[in-house]
Amino acid sequence: MSNNREHFNTQIGFILACVGSAVGLGNLWLFPWRLGQYGGAAFLIPYLLFVYLIGVTGLMGEYGLGRMTGKGPMGAYDHVLRKRGFLFGRTMGTYPVIITFLITIFYSVVTAWVVRYVWEAIFPSFLDKPDFGAHFNELFETSPAIIWLGVCLLIIGLILGRGVTKGIEGINRIIMPALFLVLLIMIVRSATLPGAGKGFEYLLSPDWSQLTKPITWAMALGQAFFSVSLMGAAMVVYGSYLSRDTDVPYSSFLTASFDTVAALAAALVIIPAVFAFGIDPAAGPPLVFVTMPEVFKNMPGGYIFSMMFFVGVLFAAISSLMSIMEVVVDGFMDQFNTSRKFSVAIVATLAFILGIPLAVDLDNLSLIVDFVSIYLMPIGAVLAGVVFFAINPISETRNEINVGSKYPVGKWWEPIARYIFIGVSLLVVILQMLYQVG
Repeated sequence: MSNNREHFNTQIGFILACVGSAVGLGNLWLFPWRLGQYGGAAFLIPYLLFVYLIGVTGLMGEYGLGRMTGKGPMGAYDHVLRKRGFLFGRTMGTYPVIITFLITIFYSVVTAWVVRYVWEAIFPSFLDKPDFGAHFNELFETSPAIIWLGVCLLIIGLILGRGVTKGIEGINRIIMPALFLVLLIMIVRSATLPGAGKGFEYLLSPDWSQLTKPITWAMALGQAFFSVSLMGAAMVVYGSYLSRDTDVPYSSFLTASFDTVAALAAALVIIPAVFAFGIDPAAGPPLVFVTMPEVFKNMPGGYIFSMMFFVGVLFAAISSLMSIMEVVVDGFMDQFNTSRKFSVAIVATLAFILGIPLAVDLDNLSLIVDFVSIYLMPIGAVLAGVVFFAINPISETRNEINVGSKYPVGKWWEPIARYIFIGVSLLVVILQMLYQVG
């Protein structure tokens, strides 16, 4: 690993940063809906199977690839492929960086919505709005949308400009515990609402017949795969900031576990509250920005809980956006040998300019989100798996992952990584393109 490479100070700081990367808006508006729609507690069987078999394996690979090379995707792929006589590693590694830049653009727009809602939720009059659906449409009014996008990118830019230890690790050590505390308080509040029991029944009563349907397993696979942020980008970069004594298998297990807990907690907050007031628990942005404000509007103490909820959503959005944008910043520094602060300023400025057409038009935003998430993102995880589990000798990969591990993985792990992970990754690509699940 490069001697001058920035690094995480502690393993817990690294884990919290990775949990922050994985715990995003998808945990809040997609997982609760899928859990209810595809068998309730029964859905957890394929979901947890895929999280711990595929997700943890992928995380070990991306952390290990980053730590072994001390570089982001471009440098990491180049390092591995050159050892095998291939000279196109940097070109291959450019793919996840470009895809992540596209994600940075649209995720900044969505995070800007959250920043605006947090600001509005500070004032009690926020819950007096007669129609939150109409208010959501106001997000796309030109001038306010551009201003809030700028505010969002300024916040992220200031954090990333402080570097790995003071910026990424420092902020995640604060907001991740705070997020879980908010979720815990909100779970208690939701559980005490009259009629909340129907929501818990909807979520947790198992419908075993759903396990006989291929769509249930496809949904569980897609949710598990992307829930832990596998795309050959953010986790490779975060892995490149690791010291040699960091326990990669343990860190991978904890990342997947905390992400799963956050997803379940979000479901236990949102669905019982929605059922308590007889509101449709639809998936997607309206669940957070339209449905939940309506819930708080009718809830005793709604002003306080509305504020807490949107602050928690902001923590989830910021932690994910930081990791996404850091990939692009790292790639810019690597390619052009520029300083961190200059690279952050350039990336944030480009994201702002290119994000304006998406910030003012929901149709444009939906189009690029679908195109990137359905057709482009899954390929990044396949590339990372092929590079580290197939092109790099698998025994060398296992040895690298085991460095610093208290409980190293054995040879049994090699076929799981080389064949099952890569095979399932390709399956996710096919499912995404054919059925648009994930």
